[in-house]
Amino acid sequence: MKKISLWLFILVFTASFARAQDAATQQQIDKLSGQIQDIEDAQATQDKSISALEKQISDLSGKLNQPDANTFASADDLKKLAEQVQEIDKKRQDDNDLILKQLEKIAKAGGGTVSHHAAAPVVSTTTPDNASPAPGGPQKGYDYTIASGDTISAIAKRCRAQGVKVTSDEILKANPGLDPKSLVVGKKIFIPDANAK
Repeated sequence: MKKISLWLFILVFTASFARAQDAATQQQIDKLSGQIQDIEDAQATQDKSISALEKQISDLSGKLNQPDANTFASADDLKKLAEQVQEIDKKRQDDNDLILKQLEKIAKAGGGTVSHHAAAPVVSTTTPDNASPAPGGPQKGYDYTIASGDTISAIAKRCRAQGVKVTSDEILKANPGLDPKSLVVGKKIFIPDANAK
């Protein structure tokens, strides 16, 4: 009987030990399952964040590729604009010259006289009032009185039409302090002419 009791005791002890191990194993399994679930939840949250970021990047890329998204002018755009402005100014000056010619024709037909501001300039061997003498002596050229509607380029063009080879830059250099954007009507400026005698 002692042997049976011993075996029964061993069997109960082994069963209890096995149950204790099963309980500890079950706790570890439950703990690991909880950690796995936490990791899966964190991954799902990250996936949502990544999806939102991908959508924002896609939207920004789409906006960047739209033609009106780029509102900056390139150097070529500015150069083309400057050329167009010069062309418009040239057409305006041509129209002004045409109007003056038509007024002269009308005046001749009507017997009256129209004073044309592009009359032959007066030869002057002195420098303008607001300029310092050029190195090597006074400049040779002409005095010109600014009229309404005049621009530096229009004045230079009129002078070239009369045989005076001068550029807008040369007029500006010969008249320091002259603001080409606000010419004063009636003010005399100096038109340099290297060929003047």
